[in-house]
Amino acid sequence: MKYLAEMTFAEVQEAAKEAVVLLPAAATEAHGPHLPLMTDVIIARAMATAGARALESRGFTLGVVAPPLQWTPAAYAAGFPGTMSLSPATATAVLVDALMSFHRAGFSRIVIANAHLDPAHIASLNEGVSRAREAGAVVTFPDITRKPWALRLTDEFKSGACHAGQFETSVVMAERPDLVRESIRVGLEPNPASLSDAIRAGKATFEAAGGPEAYFGFPAKATAEEGLETLRILGEILADAVVSDRDGGVTA
Repeated sequence: MKYLAEMTFAEVQEAAKEAVVLLPAAATEAHGPHLPLMTDVIIARAMATAGARALESRGFTLGVVAPPLQWTPAAYAAGFPGTMSLSPATATAVLVDALMSFHRAGFSRIVIANAHLDPAHIASLNEGVSRAREAGAVVTFPDITRKPWALRLTDEFKSGACHAGQFETSVVMAERPDLVRESIRVGLEPNPASLSDAIRAGKATFEAAGGPEAYFGFPAKATAEEGLETLRILGEILADAVVSDRDGGVTA
Protein backbone atom coordinates (compact mmCIF):
# COMPACT_ATOMS: atom_id res chain seq x y z
CA MET A 1 0.00 0.00 0.00
CA LYS A 2 1.26 3.47 -0.88
CA TYR A 3 0.08 7.05 -0.57
CA LEU A 4 -0.07 8.80 -3.93
CA ALA A 5 1.12 12.17 -2.63
CA GLU A 6 4.30 10.54 -1.27
CA MET A 7 5.21 9.00 -4.64
CA THR A 8 7.16 10.63 -7.45
CA PHE A 9 5.64 10.94 -10.91
CA ALA A 10 8.09 8.31 -12.16
CA GLU A 11 6.96 5.86 -9.46
CA VAL A 12 3.33 6.48 -10.38
CA GLN A 13 4.10 5.97 -14.05
CA GLU A 14 5.71 2.62 -13.30
CA ALA A 15 3.08 1.37 -10.85
CA ALA A 16 -0.19 2.69 -12.28
CA LYS A 17 -0.88 0.00 -14.87
CA GLU A 18 -1.20 -2.70 -12.22
CA ALA A 19 -2.39 -0.51 -9.35
CA VAL A 20 -5.80 0.40 -7.99
CA VAL A 21 -6.10 3.99 -6.79
CA LEU A 22 -8.49 4.73 -3.93
CA LEU A 23 -9.92 8.23 -3.62
CA PRO A 24 -11.26 9.26 -0.18
CA ALA A 25 -14.34 11.46 -0.49
CA ALA A 26 -15.38 13.52 2.51
CA ALA A 27 -16.50 16.88 3.86
CA THR A 28 -15.18 19.53 6.19
CA GLU A 29 -18.16 20.14 8.44
CA ALA A 30 -19.44 20.27 12.02
CA HIS A 31 -19.40 16.95 13.89
CA GLY A 32 -20.78 17.76 17.30
CA PRO A 33 -18.87 19.55 20.06
CA HIS A 34 -16.51 16.60 20.50
CA LEU A 35 -15.14 15.78 17.03
CA PRO A 36 -13.08 17.84 14.57
CA LEU A 37 -14.39 19.32 11.35
CA MET A 38 -12.19 16.84 9.48
CA THR A 39 -13.97 13.78 10.92
CA ASP A 40 -15.23 12.58 7.53
CA VAL A 41 -11.77 13.09 6.06
CA ILE A 42 -10.23 10.92 8.79
CA ILE A 43 -12.80 8.19 8.20
CA ALA A 44 -12.58 8.25 4.40
CA ARG A 45 -8.78 8.13 4.38
CA ALA A 46 -8.71 5.27 6.89
CA MET A 47 -11.38 3.46 4.88
CA ALA A 48 -9.31 3.83 1.71
CA THR A 49 -6.19 2.57 3.49
CA ALA A 50 -8.08 -0.45 4.81
CA GLY A 51 -9.46 -1.04 1.33
CA ALA A 52 -6.02 -0.90 -0.25
CA ARG A 53 -4.72 -3.50 2.18
CA ALA A 54 -7.78 -5.70 1.67
CA LEU A 55 -7.28 -5.58 -2.09
CA GLU A 56 -3.61 -6.51 -1.78
CA SER A 57 -4.53 -9.43 0.47
CA ARG A 58 -6.77 -10.69 -2.35
CA GLY A 59 -4.00 -10.67 -4.90
CA PHE A 60 -4.20 -7.18 -6.36
CA THR A 61 -0.70 -5.88 -6.99
CA LEU A 62 -0.89 -2.49 -5.29
CA GLY A 63 -3.40 -0.21 -3.62
CA VAL A 64 -2.58 3.50 -3.82
CA VAL A 65 -4.43 5.95 -1.55
CA ALA A 66 -4.96 9.37 -3.11
CA PRO A 67 -5.23 12.67 -1.22
CA PRO A 68 -8.85 13.13 -0.08
CA LEU A 69 -11.49 15.33 -1.60
CA GLN A 70 -12.62 17.27 1.46
CA TRP A 71 -14.83 20.12 0.24
CA THR A 72 -18.26 19.15 -1.07
CA PRO A 73 -21.97 19.88 -0.51
CA ALA A 74 -22.57 20.07 3.25
CA ALA A 75 -25.67 22.24 3.48
CA TYR A 76 -27.12 20.39 6.46
CA ALA A 77 -24.23 21.63 8.61
CA ALA A 78 -23.97 25.06 7.01
CA GLY A 79 -25.29 26.82 10.11
CA PHE A 80 -22.28 25.74 12.17
CA PRO A 81 -18.99 27.69 12.05
CA GLY A 82 -16.22 26.03 10.08
CA THR A 83 -18.39 24.00 7.74
CA MET A 84 -17.21 24.33 4.13
CA SER A 85 -19.96 23.67 1.59
CA LEU A 86 -19.65 23.65 -2.21
CA SER A 87 -22.44 23.62 -4.74
CA PRO A 88 -23.26 20.17 -6.16
CA ALA A 89 -22.21 21.30 -9.64
CA THR A 90 -18.80 22.44 -8.39
CA ALA A 91 -18.26 19.23 -6.45
CA THR A 92 -19.21 17.11 -9.46
CA ALA A 93 -16.83 19.03 -11.72
CA VAL A 94 -13.94 18.63 -9.27
CA LEU A 95 -14.64 14.90 -8.94
CA VAL A 96 -14.73 14.36 -12.70
CA ASP A 97 -11.44 16.19 -13.12
CA ALA A 98 -9.85 14.10 -10.36
CA LEU A 99 -11.13 10.80 -11.77
CA MET A 100 -9.96 11.65 -15.27
CA SER A 101 -6.53 12.63 -13.94
CA PHE A 102 -6.18 9.15 -12.45
CA HIS A 103 -7.45 7.63 -15.70
CA ARG A 104 -4.88 9.55 -17.75
CA ALA A 105 -2.16 8.45 -15.33
CA GLY A 106 -2.95 4.88 -16.33
CA PHE A 107 -4.46 3.41 -13.18
CA SER A 108 -6.28 0.16 -13.85
CA ARG A 109 -9.21 1.10 -11.61
CA ILE A 110 -10.34 4.01 -9.43
CA VAL A 111 -12.25 3.30 -6.21
CA ILE A 112 -14.16 5.94 -4.25
CA ALA A 113 -14.10 5.57 -0.47
CA ASN A 114 -16.90 7.83 0.70
CA ALA A 115 -17.54 8.86 4.32
CA HIS A 116 -19.94 11.80 3.85
CA LEU A 117 -23.62 10.90 3.67
CA ASP A 118 -25.25 14.18 2.67
CA PRO A 119 -27.69 13.36 -0.18
CA ALA A 120 -26.43 16.21 -2.37
CA HIS A 121 -22.88 14.95 -1.96
CA ILE A 122 -23.82 11.38 -2.86
CA ALA A 123 -25.75 12.65 -5.87
CA SER A 124 -22.70 14.59 -7.02
CA LEU A 125 -20.55 11.45 -6.61
CA ASN A 126 -22.94 9.37 -8.69
CA GLU A 127 -23.08 12.05 -11.39
CA GLY A 128 -19.31 12.39 -11.44
CA VAL A 129 -18.78 8.63 -11.61
CA SER A 130 -21.27 8.38 -14.48
CA ARG A 131 -19.49 11.09 -16.47
CA ALA A 132 -16.06 9.59 -15.85
CA ARG A 133 -17.23 6.14 -16.91
CA GLU A 134 -18.67 7.59 -20.11
CA ALA A 135 -15.23 9.08 -20.78
CA GLY A 136 -13.54 5.70 -20.36
CA ALA A 137 -12.47 5.59 -16.73
CA VAL A 138 -12.98 2.37 -14.76
CA VAL A 139 -14.56 3.49 -11.48
CA THR A 140 -15.99 1.56 -8.53
CA PHE A 141 -18.21 3.37 -6.04
CA PRO A 142 -19.95 1.31 -3.35
CA ASP A 143 -22.57 3.60 -1.83
CA ILE A 144 -22.63 2.60 1.84
CA THR A 145 -26.02 4.24 2.33
CA ARG A 146 -27.58 1.54 0.12
CA LYS A 147 -27.93 -2.24 0.10
CA PRO A 148 -26.06 -4.51 0.24
CA TRP A 149 -23.30 -2.45 1.82
CA ALA A 150 -25.34 -0.62 4.49
CA LEU A 151 -26.53 -3.92 5.95
CA ARG A 152 -22.96 -4.80 6.94
CA LEU A 153 -22.53 -1.76 9.17
CA THR A 154 -23.56 -1.05 12.75
CA ASP A 155 -27.08 -0.82 14.16
CA GLU A 156 -26.62 2.90 14.81
CA PHE A 157 -25.55 3.47 11.22
CA LYS A 158 -28.58 1.59 9.91
CA SER A 159 -30.89 3.61 12.18
CA GLY A 160 -29.86 6.85 10.47
CA ALA A 161 -28.94 8.44 13.81
CA CYS A 162 -25.26 8.32 13.07
CA HIS A 163 -23.74 11.72 12.39
CA ALA A 164 -20.93 12.22 14.95
CA GLY A 165 -22.52 9.45 17.01
CA GLN A 166 -21.17 6.08 18.10
CA PHE A 167 -20.32 4.96 14.56
CA GLU A 168 -18.21 7.93 13.50
CA THR A 169 -16.81 8.74 16.94
CA SER A 170 -15.53 5.17 17.30
CA VAL A 171 -13.55 5.43 14.06
CA VAL A 172 -11.96 8.73 15.07
CA MET A 173 -11.11 7.24 18.48
CA ALA A 174 -9.33 4.42 16.64
CA GLU A 175 -7.55 6.62 14.11
CA ARG A 176 -6.98 9.99 15.77
CA PRO A 177 -7.79 9.78 19.50
CA ASP A 178 -5.83 12.99 20.02
CA LEU A 179 -8.58 14.89 18.16
CA VAL A 180 -11.50 13.60 20.24
CA ARG A 181 -12.59 16.01 22.98
CA GLU A 182 -12.96 13.16 25.43
CA SER A 183 -14.13 15.19 28.41
CA ILE A 184 -17.02 16.46 26.27
CA ARG A 185 -17.77 13.16 24.53
CA VAL A 186 -18.39 11.16 27.70
CA GLY A 187 -20.98 13.65 28.89
CA LEU A 188 -23.02 13.93 25.70
CA GLU A 189 -26.64 12.87 25.97
CA PRO A 190 -28.00 10.32 23.48
CA ASN A 191 -29.72 11.80 20.45
CA PRO A 192 -31.71 8.99 18.81
CA ALA A 193 -33.26 11.28 16.18
CA SER A 194 -32.82 9.66 12.78
CA LEU A 195 -31.15 12.04 10.37
CA SER A 196 -32.11 9.87 7.42
CA ASP A 197 -35.78 9.94 8.45
CA ALA A 198 -35.59 13.72 8.79
CA ILE A 199 -34.08 14.04 5.32
CA ARG A 200 -36.90 11.96 3.85
CA ALA A 201 -39.36 14.22 5.68
CA GLY A 202 -37.90 17.25 3.93
CA LYS A 203 -35.80 18.71 6.76
CA ALA A 204 -32.89 20.65 5.32
CA THR A 205 -30.60 21.37 8.29
CA PHE A 206 -29.20 19.54 11.29
CA GLU A 207 -31.09 21.95 13.53
CA ALA A 208 -34.42 21.19 11.86
CA ALA A 209 -33.65 17.47 11.93
CA GLY A 210 -33.23 17.48 15.70
CA GLY A 211 -29.48 17.93 15.99
CA PRO A 212 -28.93 21.36 17.57
CA GLU A 213 -25.32 20.45 18.44
CA ALA A 214 -24.59 18.78 15.09
CA TYR A 215 -24.62 15.21 16.35
CA PHE A 216 -27.04 12.30 16.10
CA GLY A 217 -26.72 8.97 17.87
CA PHE A 218 -24.80 7.83 20.91
CA PRO A 219 -21.27 9.26 20.99
CA ALA A 220 -20.78 8.44 24.68
CA LYS A 221 -20.97 4.72 23.78
CA ALA A 222 -18.17 4.92 21.23
CA THR A 223 -15.03 2.79 21.60
CA ALA A 224 -11.80 2.51 19.66
CA GLU A 225 -12.39 -1.24 19.39
CA GLU A 226 -15.65 -0.65 17.53
CA GLY A 227 -13.85 1.83 15.29
CA LEU A 228 -11.22 -0.71 14.31
CA GLU A 229 -13.88 -3.28 13.47
CA THR A 230 -15.84 -0.72 11.46
CA LEU A 231 -12.74 0.14 9.45
CA ARG A 232 -12.11 -3.53 8.75
CA ILE A 233 -15.65 -3.87 7.41
CA LEU A 234 -15.39 -0.68 5.34
CA GLY A 235 -12.14 -1.93 3.80
CA GLU A 236 -13.77 -5.27 2.97
CA ILE A 237 -16.70 -3.44 1.37
CA LEU A 238 -14.33 -1.61 -0.96
CA ALA A 239 -12.50 -4.82 -1.87
CA ASP A 240 -15.74 -6.74 -2.39
CA ALA A 241 -17.08 -3.96 -4.63
CA VAL A 242 -13.95 -4.02 -6.79
CA VAL A 243 -14.11 -7.80 -7.16
CA SER A 244 -17.83 -7.61 -7.99
CA ASP A 245 -17.24 -4.92 -10.62
CA ARG A 246 -14.32 -6.83 -12.11
CA ASP A 247 -16.39 -9.99 -12.32
CA GLY A 248 -19.42 -8.28 -13.80
CA GLY A 249 -21.47 -7.54 -10.70
CA VAL A 250 -23.22 -4.28 -9.90
CA THR A 251 -22.10 -2.04 -7.02
CA ALA A 252 -23.84 1.26 -7.67
